[in-house]
Amino acid sequence: MSIEIKIRKNEPIDRAIRRMKKKLERENIIKGTRAKRYFEKPCEKRRRREKVMAFTAMLRRRHAD
Repeated sequence: MSIEIKIRKNEPIDRAIRRMKKKLERENIIKGTRAKRYFEKPCEKRRRREKVMAFTAMLRRRHAD
């Protein structure tokens, strides 16, 4: 999996780097890499997923009105 960013004519390098970071963020590459930095037990993964699901459900209930 490779990310390719073409620098446009007369584009500052800072703006190209910002575009690259946005693209990495959109494709969840950074999040996946950080998650795989350390080993996580299956029970910890499940606990984390359940916590996220509970939070999402709470937000949906709160904004359902």
